[in-house]
Amino acid sequence: MADLILHHFATSPFAEKVRVALGIKKAAWKSVTIPNMMPKPDLMPLTGGYRKTPVLQVGADIYCDTQLILLELERRAPKPPLLPVGQEGEARGLTMWIDRNIFWSAVGVVMGAIADQLPEDFKKDRSEFSGRPFDSAKLKAAVPMALEQTYAQLSIAENMLRDGRPFLMGAAASIADCALYNPVWFLQSRLGQGPAPTPLDRLPKVVAWAERMKAFGNGKPTDMPAAEALEIAKAARPEAAKVDESDPSGLKAGQKISVVPDDTGKVPVSGTLVGLSASRVSLIRSDPRVGDVVVHFPRAGYITTPA
Repeated sequence: MADLILHHFATSPFAEKVRVALGIKKAAWKSVTIPNMMPKPDLMPLTGGYRKTPVLQVGADIYCDTQLILLELERRAPKPPLLPVGQEGEARGLTMWIDRNIFWSAVGVVMGAIADQLPEDFKKDRSEFSGRPFDSAKLKAAVPMALEQTYAQLSIAENMLRDGRPFLMGAAASIADCALYNPVWFLQSRLGQGPAPTPLDRLPKVVAWAERMKAFGNGKPTDMPAAEALEIAKAARPEAAKVDESDPSGLKAGQKISVVPDDTGKVPVSGTLVGLSASRVSLIRSDPRVGDVVVHFPRAGYITTPA
């Protein structure tokens, strides 16, 4: 199997979502450290402009967004499984809800607490990323609401764990657990045991669950220079992809398309459609530093239009 190459940085909560999945699978992988803000000169040739973290590379195939990255890990390293048999849809639906709701509430808690400590260039970058000003005063004022919402939503997980199950969907960890570990890890790693209240203070089942998740570790990473990852992409050929010609979008193989996230980091990536299914859209593009690469996106949460 070709190397799994994760482009990430240590403090990225969504990267931790993938790292803990690699830990559950005890997988070996290559670690390419990228900047935590733009510019990202050694990532853009691979993604064509997509700037979110993390990105998974396998040869000349580039996987964007953790919703898709975890599915790709499941395909390439199926043991132990992260999709419970017979509950695959529930696991994916729970994962999407956590990513779209609990995570952003937790971000409000963390950013409100540390806003005054952040450098101006980081604030500028995150303003461009989110499409709205990074206003430290507003973030601090919104902390009580963010605390309330994060606690209310994490209480659902607390109730799920109350029957004694070790993980959200039963005896084994799933993609839903990886998703929930993302905001919980973010809260714990950034706020720690400080004096400020956190949404976890009254959620002992979630705290104990987080310790079980932490015990999985991050698999078997080996550092790789960014230049080597680009060379690997240039030397490889993308895997074959297939377009569902009956897809309700009406998009056809060989059509020029543009794909953009519907929430943040709204930078369009353009190329030629080579893969389309209910769960992913894939386009081929070329860059002088990497040659031809296929960039894969999840369908949910992304807007695909003719270019």
